[in-house]
Amino acid sequence: MLTYNFAEAQGALYEYIYQRIKDDIMEGNLRQGEKLPSKRAFAKNNGISTITIQNAYDQLISEGYIYAIPQKGYYVAKLEGMKKVQRESSLSLNINMPEERPVYAADLSDNRMNPELFPFSIWAKVLRRTISDKSGELMEASPAGGIGELRTAIAEHLKSFRGMLVDPDQIVIGAGTEYLYGLIVQLLGNGKQYCVENPGYRKIVQVYRQYHITCRYADIDEMGMTFEGLRDTGADIAHISPNHHFPTGITMPAGRRYEILAWANEREGRYIVEDDYDSEFRLNGKPIPTLFSMDACEKVIYMNTFSKSLTPTIRISYMVLPVHLINRFYRELSFYACTVSNFEQYTLAAFMKQGYFEKHINRMRLYYSRQRKKMIEAIKKSKLNEVCEIIENDSGLHFLIRIKTDREDVEILQALAERKIRVNALSEYFFTPSEKKHCFIINYSNVDIEQAGKACDVFYAILAQ
Repeated sequence: MLTYNFAEAQGALYEYIYQRIKDDIMEGNLRQGEKLPSKRAFAKNNGISTITIQNAYDQLISEGYIYAIPQKGYYVAKLEGMKKVQRESSLSLNINMPEERPVYAADLSDNRMNPELFPFSIWAKVLRRTISDKSGELMEASPAGGIGELRTAIAEHLKSFRGMLVDPDQIVIGAGTEYLYGLIVQLLGNGKQYCVENPGYRKIVQVYRQYHITCRYADIDEMGMTFEGLRDTGADIAHISPNHHFPTGITMPAGRRYEILAWANEREGRYIVEDDYDSEFRLNGKPIPTLFSMDACEKVIYMNTFSKSLTPTIRISYMVLPVHLINRFYRELSFYACTVSNFEQYTLAAFMKQGYFEKHINRMRLYYSRQRKKMIEAIKKSKLNEVCEIIENDSGLHFLIRIKTDREDVEILQALAERKIRVNALSEYFFTPSEKKHCFIINYSNVDIEQAGKACDVFYAILAQ
């Protein structure tokens, strides 16, 4: 008869009995085919409920440690090759987690949004109303391309803000642009050669490499990626950000855009991925027409995100596909579930439809315009102004400064980091060796202007050493 010390039991009693019997089986104290006590006998012998024994036996049966024969009883199952896992009071699995982001006294390359600027109260109000009015729809599966209401709201936004005539059914919504890059690879085929801008956003290359894509690099001039550079790569797909290149901030003029479109039309199977990641924040003048709007041959895939305009944590991005590609998407990839929750899709759709998104963008553009001016003034008032040139552009949330120095970028960055100041150098974003040095990226979206001014003085002191 099985007897255990029930004084040791913590939590549910049936779990304690289950664990003790399981341990006895794994340690060989109970052998294969050995009959266990009946529920009634086990309960009577230990002064506990038969229901408790039933629950313990049921759990052991469900996990395959014992089996029952009707009218005969319970028996230990065959468990050859199984080993008992040693339980320890604490686990040490030696998992190499990424290092936590260091804390800086001043971070001049922080592109995050200031939490105080997010419209939490309005978003919460819209979310509550969405839960109340859309309870049924929230529980239904979203179409592969995203819910119709959000796609319609995005199409209206693109029409009013970017002058793009887009059918809502051309839009595919996904959780972040990284996910959408993967869909593009699957749509176009992973046998294609992709060309990215040099310098450029490193994550694009990192994502494509995970799909076994070979990336080529085309240098840029003062007007963006060159036609000759793109052609020389032999690529099939050009991934570019013509409206505000990162990290240089260059905006591609119309003439160069037509050259890139001409490259795409030279050969069947060529496409352009137009990444319009922060187009809402062109601070001077009207937005330049997108490549998608200029394209008459269905060669451009337009991509955008709400990461810059709202917050990266919402994880909602979208792409607009040419008609033949959206048909291919629904024909070949519609088995994918939309990766954005219905709660966020319906809330964002209502947020846009009710005019809150446009008001938020207007408020943020005004804030960022003032923030940019303050940041430039802080640089000009600092000692750093003696040895730097500010390279402005008309859009986005960063600009460049060029430093007059003979010191290496890596040496400067290390000295700044030792003083708890973070700045990114333009040279860090080149994929091939480059002579372009001594340019540094200044993000101002979430910077403390007073701390930034002090950081500029430290920057100068390091250069003067």
